[in-house]
Amino acid sequence: MSATIQRDLRTGRPLWLDQRLPSIPTQQLTRKVSCDVLVVGAGISGSIIAESLSDAGLKTVIVDRRGPVRGSTPASTALLQYEIDTPLSHLSDRIGLDRAERLWRRSRLAVDALRERTRALGIKAQQATRDSLYLSGNVLNAEDLAREADARRRAGFEVSFLKPAEVLENYGIKGRSAIVGRDNYMADPRLLAAGYLKSAIAKGARLYAPVEVTDIEASKAGVVVQTADGVEIQCASLVIATGYEMLRGIPRKGNKIISTWVIATKAQPRKIWPTGCIIWEAADPYLYIRTTPKGHVICGGEDAEIADADERDALNEAKTARLTEKLAKLLPMIDPTPAYSWSGSFGDSETGTPTIGPIPKMPNCFAAMGYGGNGITFSMMAGQMLRGMISGDGDPDSDLVSFGRNF
Repeated sequence: MSATIQRDLRTGRPLWLDQRLPSIPTQQLTRKVSCDVLVVGAGISGSIIAESLSDAGLKTVIVDRRGPVRGSTPASTALLQYEIDTPLSHLSDRIGLDRAERLWRRSRLAVDALRERTRALGIKAQQATRDSLYLSGNVLNAEDLAREADARRRAGFEVSFLKPAEVLENYGIKGRSAIVGRDNYMADPRLLAAGYLKSAIAKGARLYAPVEVTDIEASKAGVVVQTADGVEIQCASLVIATGYEMLRGIPRKGNKIISTWVIATKAQPRKIWPTGCIIWEAADPYLYIRTTPKGHVICGGEDAEIADADERDALNEAKTARLTEKLAKLLPMIDPTPAYSWSGSFGDSETGTPTIGPIPKMPNCFAAMGYGGNGITFSMMAGQMLRGMISGDGDPDSDLVSFGRNF
């Protein structure tokens, strides 16, 4: 039996699959190996974590049961925002002002670090820096949104609050107030993951696939991993970065699997709204919209608390039609006709925050899980934090995302 819960993670064809990936050196696991750190998962999370650990000088091995970048990563829309799904004002009410502000600031640092690290490594992933436009909705009305802007300013974020007339004049969107957040990021998630994997391998990491982990024996002396082919991997530390295929028996810490749907239009660069900013809503279910460098419009949302793939896929046609309708209404200058459509499963938590750190009752084992709408942002956060935890330096914000936190 697999050590992780296997899922059908996505259906349909994301537009990212049109782009050929660079060759990623992959080996077959035919004999026992040992390493400082074993990273289970070769998607965007595992790739960023492995690169960070390899850069720290740790002898790193990566395994994946499918192969590199073949799980949920292609289903990502790669809106790499610092704004957490849960508004800062709401998160403060739930976990306290200090912890909420620290989480938001750390998310901001993670986006900046991702941009800077990607540039330093010379990774080309069709990345771009964009502002975000956060529209009023049924979660935050205009008055609530103004208070949210004040909360963000208090925490040190440079934002602007726009009234409906300003939103209409600047972006062509009617009847909505908005917060403008600055210097977010977007990319092609497959190319981004491939770039980080290749960088890790260039630093000495080894990638083995396909490899199915079936058993984990953890002790204070280290970790022994058994594979479906009967090959053993010995490591001083183990990192579970399997995304939404969680480790069996791991504490969920409020994490759950839900579903999302996405459409992408044909390229229409002349119809893109001013600045081409990321657009999303303070609504439930909410809409999120971005562009690509070629002028495709990607629109996702309609999230539902569905974990079963068959149940998710039964709604594909209706959800695609609903997203098309919403996109046409919000941005009438755009041709909303889908050229691509897909659905996917992803992890969420009660506060929209991740769980990163030591796994209870499993010495020398660490997990990165529960990413929500900020998946790749939290992947960079996990890479930074796990590097500190495993190397012995620790992390000043580890209490915010640990299994032992009280929220």
